[in-house]
Amino acid sequence: MQQLRFSRYFKGLIILLDILIIAAVFVFFFIRRQNELGIVETDWEQNILSILLLTFFWILLSGHTKLYDIARNLTYTLYLERMVTHILIFLFGILLLARVSNNVFLQNERFSLAFTLFVVFLSLKSAIFFLLKYIRSRGINFRNIMFLGTHNDSRTILESILRERTDYGFKIYEYNGGNLNTNGIIDFWKNHGIHTLYLLVNDPAIPRTLRAEIYREAELHQVRIALIPEIEQYNFFNYELNYIETQPVLTQTKFPLDYFTNFTIKRVFDIVFSLAILIFICSWLFPLVAVLIKLNSKGPVFFLQERYGFHDEIFKCIKFRTMVVNNESATRTTQKNDSRITSVGKFLRKTSLDEMPQFINVLLGHMSVVGPRPHMLLIDNYYKTRIGRYAIRSLVRPGITGLAQVNGLRGDEGDMSIEMKKRILADSFYVKNWSFILDLVIIFKTILLVITGDKKAG
Repeated sequence: MQQLRFSRYFKGLIILLDILIIAAVFVFFFIRRQNELGIVETDWEQNILSILLLTFFWILLSGHTKLYDIARNLTYTLYLERMVTHILIFLFGILLLARVSNNVFLQNERFSLAFTLFVVFLSLKSAIFFLLKYIRSRGINFRNIMFLGTHNDSRTILESILRERTDYGFKIYEYNGGNLNTNGIIDFWKNHGIHTLYLLVNDPAIPRTLRAEIYREAELHQVRIALIPEIEQYNFFNYELNYIETQPVLTQTKFPLDYFTNFTIKRVFDIVFSLAILIFICSWLFPLVAVLIKLNSKGPVFFLQERYGFHDEIFKCIKFRTMVVNNESATRTTQKNDSRITSVGKFLRKTSLDEMPQFINVLLGHMSVVGPRPHMLLIDNYYKTRIGRYAIRSLVRPGITGLAQVNGLRGDEGDMSIEMKKRILADSFYVKNWSFILDLVIIFKTILLVITGDKKAG
């Protein structure tokens, strides 16, 4: 229903730009080094062939990494993971081609080419991504959407996300047609140029016959249908067909970290990364912070609190003490402008330095560098019975940082029924879609938050 004038051409322009960048960087280095390397004129043919092979590999690879299938609601964290994965595989292709080919130029300049292409692509694609976000936040290049049917938590969460994230570029229209009927809905589509209609799965407010009519009319009027699953009923687990002898059995599909190789890669990285942080940063940071804490208030330097870990095993989470010593640390959550927080504690919380001792927990195997943040036992016990799929967080080790944190989801702030469910959805997404590159992206974004200051930390 909504006329899309430029979107269909934009992807083609981006692909063409990427091809030109590959060729331009290749030619630039070739012209700069051809005299030094004694390259003769016939070597141009080899280089043209190399450019064509790399271009073909880039486009072929994008089908696997979905580099150009960028939904407008994709966050930068996930886009960065996709982009870095694509570029790194492509750079590996350059190094491999240089190794097996007789191209003198490519053999000598493969690392310079790889590094330059990595920097150029990462910078340019990030700039384009944020430019599009800015344009959409200004009310340009938007999609007209509408919701229909029952108001429940799943719909409320999605609506709140789309209203808050103006950079996604969705303009929401409220349907006020009274009793639901297809003629009224069709008129609404035409009057407002609706692109997408959001419906709950099995909404009791929309009879089955009316739903079938809506589906049919949406197809005729080129309106897309998007179905919203219930959070509590959403089948987080996928199933695959296996056999016991000749009897077919549906069993749960493994998550990425259920595979031994992925688990080992993550654990080895945790050990190496935590050791590096403890040796090169914590060795001088811990004594400095300890002195500040001691000078600021009476009590121990470290604060140990029981948290649920992998498979709900309880461990003692280590943090720098940021409050005065009190008897409510295990029974009362932190409030905004909490009087128990010391002046040094405010600084430690703002910069997330109070979390640094948890690298000891990582080394001991209680935690991971990246994963769902561990909550107080009080919070976990409260929410487990109130939020569906909450326990999914325990399928991986809790992390010092996580996908929810770098996206500003602090969980127990604001309306519990909305904010905490957003956080659980982010944690569930991480469990189901883990990758090593995603961990690296989350760490990178966490470092930026530490440097710039996390406004939601408190």
